Amino acid sequence: MPSHKNLTTIIDLLRHGEPVGGPRYRGHRDDPLTTRGWQQMSNAVEQLDGQDSAWSHIISSPLQRCHDFAQQLARRRAITLEREPQLREIHFGQWEGKTSAQILRKDPDTLPRYWENPQAVTPPGGEPLARFQRRVADAWGRLLHRHAGKHVLLVTHGGVMRVLLNDVLNVPQQAMFGINIPYACLSRLCVDHTARGNRTTWRFHRVAD
Repeated sequence: MPSHKNLTTIIDLLRHGEPVGGPRYRGHRDDPLTTRGWQQMSNAVEQLDGQDSAWSHIISSPLQRCHDFAQQLARRRAITLEREPQLREIHFGQWEGKTSAQILRKDPDTLPRYWENPQAVTPPGGEPLARFQRRVADAWGRLLHRHAGKHVLLVTHGGVMRVLLNDVLNVPQQAMFGINIPYACLSRLCVDHTARGNRTTWRFHRVAD
C-alpha cells in the first residue's frame, strides 16, 4: 500500500437485514430480504446524521440480501456503488440453506465439532475458515488502497464483519464467532495511515431494529 501520511479512512460496516427463510446456514445461498429486513437496514442508516453518512462510495457483497439495499441507497443518494465478490459470506457447502436442527438430524457429530473449533472443522463441501479469512483480508487491503482518506459504507455479512473485527479487537480465533452481530448491525472502523503504518480502531457500534 502506498504511503498516506496523516490520512484517516473511515469504513462503516453494515450487515444485511433479515433474509427470507429465517435463521439457517446461508452462506452463498442468495435469499432476498424480508420486508422487515429492508426496514432494519433503513433504520440503521437513518440513525446517522448527514455528516456521519457522507459516504463517497458504497461497497457491497454481490448477494442480493446486501446488494439490493446497497443499490437502492446508492441510487437515492447518487453515490458510486462497487460490487466486491470477495466480501460474500463464507460458503457452507452441503449445509447451505439448512437449519441447525436439520443438520444435526443428518449429521449429529460434525456440527458440534464445527461450533467448538471452526478452524479445524469445515462443513462438507464448504469453504475452510482460513481460506475465507484470506479472501476477506485481500478485499480489505484493496479497499484501503483504493479509498485511502475517504469515508465509505461496506454492506456485507456477519461472517465478514467478524473476521474484520477479530483483527481489530485482536480476540482469540476461537472467540471470533462469539462476537454478536445482529441483523442490520452498523459499526465503524477508522484506519489512521501514518509514517509507521496503519492503526485501526473500532470507534462505535450501533444496532438497529
